[in-house]
Amino acid sequence: MGSTVPVVTIEPAAGSSPGRPVSAAVVTGPPEVPPKAALVLSVLVLGAVVANMNLSIANVALPTIGRDLGASQDQLTAIASAFTLALAASVLYLGAVGDRYGRKLLFVCGSALAIPTAAWAAWAPNVESLVLARFASGIAAGLMFPTTLSLVTALWHGPARTRAIAVWSGVGGGFAALGPLLGGWMLEHFWWGSVFLITVPLVVVTLVLGLIVLPWTAGEEVTPVDHLGGVLSIIGVAALVLTVERASRGLSPLFIGLMVTTVLALSAFVWRQRRAPHPLMDLDLAAARPFWVASVAGAVTFGSLIGAMFVGQQFTQNVLGYQPLEAALTVVPSAVLMMLAAGPAARMIAARGSRETFALGLLVVAMAFLVMLVTWRPGAALGWVLVTYALTGTGVGLCATPASRSLMSSLPVSRAGMGSAFVDLTRDFGGAIMQATMGALLAVTYAGYFARAFASLPPDQADRLGQDAAQQISSSYSGALEVAKGFPQADAQQLVAAAAKAFTEGQAAAVSVGLVLTLAALGLVWWKYPRRAEEEAFFARIAELDVDERVSS
Repeated sequence: MGSTVPVVTIEPAAGSSPGRPVSAAVVTGPPEVPPKAALVLSVLVLGAVVANMNLSIANVALPTIGRDLGASQDQLTAIASAFTLALAASVLYLGAVGDRYGRKLLFVCGSALAIPTAAWAAWAPNVESLVLARFASGIAAGLMFPTTLSLVTALWHGPARTRAIAVWSGVGGGFAALGPLLGGWMLEHFWWGSVFLITVPLVVVTLVLGLIVLPWTAGEEVTPVDHLGGVLSIIGVAALVLTVERASRGLSPLFIGLMVTTVLALSAFVWRQRRAPHPLMDLDLAAARPFWVASVAGAVTFGSLIGAMFVGQQFTQNVLGYQPLEAALTVVPSAVLMMLAAGPAARMIAARGSRETFALGLLVVAMAFLVMLVTWRPGAALGWVLVTYALTGTGVGLCATPASRSLMSSLPVSRAGMGSAFVDLTRDFGGAIMQATMGALLAVTYAGYFARAFASLPPDQADRLGQDAAQQISSSYSGALEVAKGFPQADAQQLVAAAAKAFTEGQAAAVSVGLVLTLAALGLVWWKYPRRAEEEAFFARIAELDVDERVSS
């Protein structure tokens, strides 16, 4: 299966098991790794940082984009979701392409494509162009992001892999939360498009270092790629995300068409994977409990992070009146604690197993949603906002390592692209689904509040308001602010207060869904994920497959 690569034996750290043949780039992981191996890990983490920052970088700019481009709440959701939609839809196929044609090649191509797509987003002249630019940026991330974790899996083994994944998850995920902070600073000094240029210097460094230090081969497959399965996976995942986004709006021809497309494409994908000589996705391996439970619970976990930041950045700016940089600063506890939690998560996995670590993280995320649901109201104290983000970061940080480790250790190295694609899929599909769901509920609840309010107006007041103004008010918070500028001061204040109340109701509806899904994921992990002894025995069997594949190659 795997291609032939140079083999060396690296001596293990004191107290570890005897060394075994591994690829020349395989190392024992931090902190005892050679300098070159540490540089390789740094480049891979930097690639994850770029992709993760792009996931959340638009959130802090959404209120400003809404005002400058006249975007409705639905359009703001589309801007925020376009990147995650493209990334979620493409990672499974592109991960398999990397397994076959070279993970470094895809890493380099994705890094190169990220630069012009960022510039396109920065200078997009309208909402439609910005959505397309963010979608193209998601494709670039789909080329780059899966290869970072598949290379970590191919180059590290055993406990060193767990530590390397912890660094990859903690630092990469932490910068997803720090992205809005940098974006807030940019908005204080430049136009809204500048937030999309933040990652460009990082991409340039990643591209240059990647070309220099990453190996061109790392256990890639020599079998053909299931391109038909890849196309079906793209259509199925994209249609599913869009179906979920439209679900809260009720039945419509578009919704029915998306739903039918989802069912047909995903059914065809499963049929194809059962019959393809070299399937894109090994359904038998994916059916193992450590794999599928981690996939589902991981999607909810990472989706919670993206959803909370999507709603939170708009709430703190729109309802609490924070400036973009002030709103972004509230996210710092999430970023810091996400990175700090990676180390304790790795130690807890070693001592107690993934199940308890995963469950604890989900419990903390549920607490974050509960605090947000109860305390985030007009005039909410800054402390409650900080507590919410601190709990979110801690919970996601605790979940990230067991989720990534479970997915990657459930597959042989030759299918590392499938594993890394599913890690990405849990993040990006979860983010796309949660963001689409929470954004749709926010928009529907917000518009519904004003629909009820306008319906109760006396005819003379409704006539004075006008249909166009009523539509603008109910489309988004920024639309209400724009209309309020033309009102007398007392009426303007009353309208702004009503918009804040409407947004808060929408935010509460969105957060309630996040809380329910997180509690459901917690129950799934506790009920279905294997206990430590069973988990380790399963991973040991997978490791034996790796040894057999290297011997046969």
